[in-house]
Amino acid sequence: MAELRDAVICSPLRTPVGRMGGALAPLTALDLATHILRELVTRSGVDPDAVEGVVLAQCYPTMEAPPIGRVAALDAGLPVTATGYQLDRRCGSGLQAVLNAAMEVQTGVSEVVIAGGVESMSNAPLYTEQGRRGVPSGGLLLQDALSRGRERAGGGSYPTPDGNVGTAETLRAEYGISREEQDALSVESHRRAVAAQESGAFASELVPVEVPGRKGSVPVDRDEHPRADTSMEALAKLKPVLRTKDPEATVTAGNASGQNDGAAACIVTTPERAAQLGLTPVLRLVTWAVAGVDPRRFGVGPVPAVNKALGRARLALGQIDHIELNEAFAVQVLACARDWGIPGDDPRLNPLGSGISLGHPLAATGARMLATLAAAMQRSGERYGLETMCIGGGQGLAALFERA
Repeated sequence: MAELRDAVICSPLRTPVGRMGGALAPLTALDLATHILRELVTRSGVDPDAVEGVVLAQCYPTMEAPPIGRVAALDAGLPVTATGYQLDRRCGSGLQAVLNAAMEVQTGVSEVVIAGGVESMSNAPLYTEQGRRGVPSGGLLLQDALSRGRERAGGGSYPTPDGNVGTAETLRAEYGISREEQDALSVESHRRAVAAQESGAFASELVPVEVPGRKGSVPVDRDEHPRADTSMEALAKLKPVLRTKDPEATVTAGNASGQNDGAAACIVTTPERAAQLGLTPVLRLVTWAVAGVDPRRFGVGPVPAVNKALGRARLALGQIDHIELNEAFAVQVLACARDWGIPGDDPRLNPLGSGISLGHPLAATGARMLATLAAAMQRSGERYGLETMCIGGGQGLAALFERA
């Protein structure tokens, strides 16, 4: 078997993350994807003819852009020779797109691939599977893709009727994690994200977006989700989502990740090809791993995935300088931290905030986290960065990167 080539990450960029129904809501997922591809090509200076393919993740598609990787490539002005496809690994989708591109590069199948993810949760479809068989007497039932996806991610064998919130409450009971601990982590996440905004830490990774309005286009150049006014007192007033079913419930809208819009992408290639194209690698992929867990406690999926990845790299968690975790729920972060033997407020863990504060545009999150990780490691000179996430349906994904 031929030795695998090195795969490096170049020019990771992202749009601001918009709130559900917020500033980016007028734009479709295709609009966001097309914009980030155009900006990536322009800012990196890569020759469009050198791009062989586009791998884009999306968890809530319609048939307006099938598959979105190919359609966005065409709309962004890439040549027709640039192929494209779409994938879905739920919360891990954006990172998986990058890893798939890396595997193409490592095996010599491709030389230059653009990879990332996009989500417009503000425009997630309502759908029916009944219409083609005639309209039943009671009318057509429209399913909400957002809620249905959370309920059905475990299939029929591992039902999650209360969605991801129910699985988070399972971890709360199992690990004995209090509401106060969850709210404290959430306040700290917002504090870190707001501090990063104010210091300009996100400036190098952000691509402004022009959103059409009644009086002309409006530029969006700042993440909408972080709240400078978040406090323990404010979060304590929020009622748990499942309070009517479980009097011990603790998960609220304030200590869970948001529903958001956004896009992110990067160029994946070899060091040699990057030099030929005038690209500057920022990260090198060391290794990665995926693991499966019970869908009813999916939040701890990062634990076995990280353990597998670190084992392959022969590294310990203590040797990792920066850890990005998707922060689906505060209780999920705290459960993973306990299993890893680190405090929930470890300064290496989400130092610039994550899903609770920055938002969680599902398929875009992994690529967003990669852009944030790369920029932070370049500023600090850190050597090893770990990106990991829990995945609805019972999976965990982890990737280990070294600063290039």
